[in-house]
Amino acid sequence: MEDREQGTAFLPKFDANGLLTAVVCDASSREVLMVAHMNAEALDKTRETGLAHFWSRSRGKLWLKGETSGHILTVREIRVDCDQDALVVLAETQNPACHTGARSCFYRKLDGEGLARITN
Repeated sequence: MEDREQGTAFLPKFDANGLLTAVVCDASSREVLMVAHMNAEALDKTRETGLAHFWSRSRGKLWLKGETSGHILTVREIRVDCDQDALVVLAETQNPACHTGARSCFYRKLDGEGLARITN
């Protein structure tokens, strides 16, 4: 445990489904762009290619972000939390990160009992 929390070895702690949570942020602004999940294969592919790969829980398969939309995320740095069960992926994109066409998947906020689009 001390090695995982205090040491320098990368010892990812995948959950019972073999996944890590990955929060993707813009490398320059640090704006949160999206949240996805990585299994060991997605993490390996991301590290190998420098392009963000994830595990799609809904489709049950590996996917390269932007493989159909062209909205590729180029990884600049991967940060690892203290117990190595979550990642922050700092990435560059020239396109929207969200499949809806929004720059970020977090384009709405709670507003009373509903949602309101964020305008700034």
